[in-house]
Amino acid sequence: MNIFFPAWLRPLAAVAAVLLLGSAAGAAVDEPAPRVPNHQQRRPLVIGHAGSGFLHLFNGLPPSSLRSINRALRRGADGVEVDVRLSQDSIPVLYHDHTLNSMTNGAGCVSQTPAARLVGLRYRTGWPYDWLQHERIATLETLLAVLPQGPSFPYLHLDLHEEDACSGGETARSRALARHLTLLLTQYHVPAERVLILTNRPATLLYLRELLPAVPLGLEFTDTFESGLAQLQQLPAVQAAVLHKDDVTPARTALLHGLGRAVVVFGGRSARAVTRVVAVAPDAYEVDNVRQLQATLRRKR
Repeated sequence: MNIFFPAWLRPLAAVAAVLLLGSAAGAAVDEPAPRVPNHQQRRPLVIGHAGSGFLHLFNGLPPSSLRSINRALRRGADGVEVDVRLSQDSIPVLYHDHTLNSMTNGAGCVSQTPAARLVGLRYRTGWPYDWLQHERIATLETLLAVLPQGPSFPYLHLDLHEEDACSGGETARSRALARHLTLLLTQYHVPAERVLILTNRPATLLYLRELLPAVPLGLEFTDTFESGLAQLQQLPAVQAAVLHKDDVTPARTALLHGLGRAVVVFGGRSARAVTRVVAVAPDAYEVDNVRQLQATLRRKR
């Protein structure tokens, strides 16, 4: 996937070319994010949301599963967004919910289950899809090991899920997740310009900026647009705003662009929903239906 590194982040790429991931760990970044130039003259990125999206009529694959990710890339997505949680033994795994009961044949919370057990759990997607899919939870390391290396490395949006009814969302676990991401991205030589790490927690973003000074970061707006905007303005080294499709308008996109921030929109499956997302002119689309988005973009062009 030609992942999240459009023209507006090219200055950051130059930094990444001379710095290894994490080589400046501990160094604070005080410079504001670069302004976003010429939005109307470049193609937005097509990102598969949780791979091929959440379950719907034409997708029976579990979100963030390996087959779901592979399908989105085979269908021409520039990259994928995946949900990342931390296991009991501090292994980043690809999973959306904090409970296992909701999506697998397991029980309990991800944060209270060791990775060796998590990867043995099968996804439940309901009839008739469970006849056709046999996916299991995968670790982030497993995904990094199978993605193509070099210039063809797909864009990878890592959505950190830190809320957890079992652990209370402890700061220590959030920081552990950030450290383990740093280790994995460095170990697998993931190009910094191909990654976007996003979360709704400003404290985690500040810590990630120390650990990974060359990697783009995004703040997910999970409350009102106004409160998200206020938080973003206190985070000058965060390059992107990540918004749900129902919370973004052309005017809000223009406002964020004026502040020098990229706009990432997630959600959208039907032709109507995807058309509305395209109309707000974001820098990257995270959609549940890659083919529908591609068809809509072709009509628009």
